[in-house]
Amino acid sequence: MTEAAAVPTAPIIDEDANWQRLHPATLALAVVKLGPRSLNFLPAVAALGFTGNWVWIVPAILAFLLFSLVAAWLHWLRFRFLVGDDEIVIESGVLSRQHRTIPFDRIQDVSIEQGLVSRALGIAKVGFETGAGGKENDADLDAIALDAAQALRTTIRAHRSGEVVAAVAASDTPEAAPVAEDRLLFAMTPRQLLLAGLFNFSLAALAVVGAGMQFFDNLLPFKFNAFNPMDWVDVAEDYGLDQWLLAHRWVAGFGAALSLLFIGFASGIITMMFANWNFRLTREPRALRRTRGLTTRTDVAVPVRRVQAAILVTGWFRQRFGWHELRLQSLASDGEKERDHQVVPFAQLDAIDSVLAEVAIARPDADAAWQQSHRIIALGGLVGALGATIGGLVAASFGQALGWLGPVLGLLIGAASLFGVRFHRWTDLGEQVAIRRGFWKPKLTLLPHASVQSVDLKSDFILRPLGLATLVFGVPGGSSLASHEIPAIPIATARALRNRILTARARA
Repeated sequence: MTEAAAVPTAPIIDEDANWQRLHPATLALAVVKLGPRSLNFLPAVAALGFTGNWVWIVPAILAFLLFSLVAAWLHWLRFRFLVGDDEIVIESGVLSRQHRTIPFDRIQDVSIEQGLVSRALGIAKVGFETGAGGKENDADLDAIALDAAQALRTTIRAHRSGEVVAAVAASDTPEAAPVAEDRLLFAMTPRQLLLAGLFNFSLAALAVVGAGMQFFDNLLPFKFNAFNPMDWVDVAEDYGLDQWLLAHRWVAGFGAALSLLFIGFASGIITMMFANWNFRLTREPRALRRTRGLTTRTDVAVPVRRVQAAILVTGWFRQRFGWHELRLQSLASDGEKERDHQVVPFAQLDAIDSVLAEVAIARPDADAAWQQSHRIIALGGLVGALGATIGGLVAASFGQALGWLGPVLGLLIGAASLFGVRFHRWTDLGEQVAIRRGFWKPKLTLLPHASVQSVDLKSDFILRPLGLATLVFGVPGGSSLASHEIPAIPIATARALRNRILTARARA
């Protein structure tokens, strides 16, 4: 039985009730959305061109635009909603009508999202998450005034927080008791965003820029690849500096390397600015609320009671400066693209500890007794290194000089696998398990015992003779940063830890 579903027979509602419509700017948003949707119309336009019916292309495009606008207007005209004392009612549909009643106490969160056009128009999209499983059980209002959206969220928050509506003796108008003021936990300044962008050097951007330069190579009026040192020589030739540049080849290499660094750092800064501009994390009575975004402003909440685990992520370089990122694994996913909630994008550990305290999770002390996984976990990497070595030697035996790179690559892979074993560690803190892993991108998972729904003890033909097993933890919500597990530990230790966790789960 879903927590918010369309009722089979609509309840009797007074037609004179205070029904509301979406903001008229919804039609303006429909015009903006025509851009991406028009891509589906391109094959029909191309077909008219290939058949020689060029005269029909403009009328076809105008008919498509007219039909889309009429459809958007009908959708706006036939959509209405009603905010009651303890529920919200939504009626929609042009040809077939749908009537949905969502009680306030079934709404887990009210999210507010503003795109660039919505911010200019002063409207917002309001989403109601019911926690019933699946997006089809949620609902949203595409465009209402921003102040109305905030008022609606406050009303639902007050209802869920146990606030009561009391009548004032001197007035006939009921007023809700004031909601406790939110407390700011973490915020990012432009300087912090700039610093975070510098540490988020993006190699992916280099691939995108390189592919773009290859794709538009024939369209550009000039031929210059900033990543190619020889193109720097060609530019110097135009200014009579080619002989000097050839005599100082390091200058061309330095220019190419500088271009690589500039693209990587610039992409990291731009990505961080767009995603986390004016980032604010506040504490509400029941949830942590996160607002962020430059062009698209999002406002989502992470209910504290639904947090299942905390994950600290950093990099091998920024870890030396004490910078980390905090994500919370929750029963409520963070949209379709991300299953974890990024609540602290870039901060020192003292700022992260204050956020962890709000969800009753703590980092291990400096004197925590860490245990290490068995060295057998390096076996997969060693097998890969052996394959690279053998493949390279076979290629070299057939006269391929590049084949000698195989043994070198195999040596690097094997050394990295053996070196990485030391970073697979774990410790039991009594009420939670801490798991560390990774050298290039270290990750610390803090997993409360009460959040674990299942513990699988796995052993295979390699681990079993060594008396080892792997513990795999089943945690609701799932994480986008891989599953939670402790690999290759003594089987007696694994069984004892599993029993402690399952016992804590039963008590919870």
